Amino acid sequence: MSDALRRRLETGAAVVAEGAALAMRMRPPPGGPSGTLKSAQDYLTEADGAVEALIGARLAELFPADGFQGEEGGRQRTGTLRWVVDPIDGTSNYARGRERWCVSLGLLEGDVPVAGIVVAPVLDETWLALRGAGVTLNGVAVRAAPTRSLDTAMIEVGWGSKQPPEAFPRFMAAIRAEGAMPRSGGSGTLGLADVAAGRSDGYVEAYINLWDVAAALCLLEEAGAVVSPFLRDGGLERGIPILAAAPGVAERLSEITGIDLGIDLGIDLGGRVAQMPRF
Repeated sequence: MSDALRRRLETGAAVVAEGAALAMRMRPPPGGPSGTLKSAQDYLTEADGAVEALIGARLAELFPADGFQGEEGGRQRTGTLRWVVDPIDGTSNYARGRERWCVSLGLLEGDVPVAGIVVAPVLDETWLALRGAGVTLNGVAVRAAPTRSLDTAMIEVGWGSKQPPEAFPRFMAAIRAEGAMPRSGGSGTLGLADVAAGRSDGYVEAYINLWDVAAALCLLEEAGAVVSPFLRDGGLERGIPILAAAPGVAERLSEITGIDLGIDLGIDLGGRVAQMPRF
């Protein structure tokens, strides 16, 4: 991996840590939701805009030739490399003083994820990934889980107001019918990061946006997880479904949710993976 990309990962990590510290200072106390609604159950807090502005300004100073896109401000600069930030993923949790939220920053080269940074300050967790160099959680290398069957798996299902209303209950029912343990934590980025860390065996969501997954895509690839072709299938421009899973359960999870992996996994009856996807 080039020194230029490694420098961007290291510098980007410091910028995200600064953004996370700002979010902590602005964090509302537990209780009724703080902020305004952009749409049903889609919160916007003062911290969202402040953190995005801080990260965008820092990156513009450090890497002026790079593109930049944020959840709140959209695509503000173009370049061969594009930073994509979600200033607070899990805003509904953040707005109520809950713990499960994060600041995430992904780096894309065209339609290829080349770096990912996720900082969950209340949980004291930092994920870092660089294409071809692996992924770490708090400095320790992690991998996707070796789970082979859904009846021993934990699967998270993401919910959002823009997805078809029948999607969430249908996914939940299908997962339960397989004997898997369902979860829903309110942060798509952290749900995907948990798959990369082997703490969860899969994550599915019927509608998710680029800023929610940009950082996690590199984490997942470097961890050996299987991921639906989000960027290839239109995720650069609009919200679409995503599936990420441990290799041994990905094919079956795709079958029961209907989210196409777009690849032949080459998994034999013993669960051995002969072919792994690249984004």
